[in-house]
Amino acid sequence: MVHPSDALKHLSFNWFAIVMSVAGLSLAWLQAMPVLGDAAAGVALALAAVAALAFVALAVLSWIRWQVQPEAVAAELAHPARHAFLGAVSVSLLLLATAGVSLFGTSAALAVLWWAGSLMQLGVTLWVMGRWLRADPEQGLNGAALTPVLFIPVVGNVLAPLAGVPLGAGGWAAAQFGIGVLLWPVVLALLLARIATQGLWPERLLPATFIAVTPPALVGSGALQLGASPVLAWMAWGVALLMLLWCAPLMRRILAQPFSIGFWALGFPLAAFAALTLRLAFLSDGLQALAMVALALASLVVALLAMASWKTWRQGALLAPEPAPVRSITASRGDRAP
Repeated sequence: MVHPSDALKHLSFNWFAIVMSVAGLSLAWLQAMPVLGDAAAGVALALAAVAALAFVALAVLSWIRWQVQPEAVAAELAHPARHAFLGAVSVSLLLLATAGVSLFGTSAALAVLWWAGSLMQLGVTLWVMGRWLRADPEQGLNGAALTPVLFIPVVGNVLAPLAGVPLGAGGWAAAQFGIGVLLWPVVLALLLARIATQGLWPERLLPATFIAVTPPALVGSGALQLGASPVLAWMAWGVALLMLLWCAPLMRRILAQPFSIGFWALGFPLAAFAALTLRLAFLSDGLQALAMVALALASLVVALLAMASWKTWRQGALLAPEPAPVRSITASRGDRAP
């Protein structure tokens, strides 16, 4: 039987993707209120409560992990790819603040929560980018670091306007939104360059490929919150749809793998896409049906992820060492070459 402290060793920051997915789905259901009425508000409230409880539990367990397994935390923060998962904590804070403002209106407590998430997200972005300037190539912008996980610092920055504007921090939120808009295509270009030169990232990171859907989806929602033309939001929605269709063929390979916490990378992108689609549905008569399908798909995926997590947890396989690293397709083929 695994000792609790040994299990906590494997409680990495990517567990906060659970909070991101559930809170993001709550925001999507809120966008469905004009169609589904109070029922949508009830679902959104329940999901927000689950997300808040999950965040508190994960925050406490992460603090305990830091106390009893400091080497594991240090190793994760030094890892070439996993270090960017730290952004999932600040993104979770921003999403919880956004859900709170959307459900209950503005308050001083939600403003504190939002500012904590906003400033932490900016700090994570600067920390991640600062690693790129290090002299040590193992800590810099090498091939191992170029995975979709790098999108997480970008995603957090473009989230800022959703709650920042109603909280009266529109100027700061717009500035942070600009950071995300700048870095999103930069990271996308780096990832495409990595695919062209080194091949795809390891198989166990394939679910994270869907994170590419999130930045354009949130850019569209954030642009509308900042008062931009709906045309810009439609453009962002088109890019998000393209990313979703581009990633969709990977599902066969993803589902062929044993379930892991990394599968939760599928939840938030689908929720963010559904939220933008629902928001735009009221600007077009032909998008309502697609918007409801997107919401149903996101809800189904999050429900399946929750059930799979519970099943894997009961089997004792969720907080366990990762399997031996699976190298990229290109590297594997290269090893077989004469």
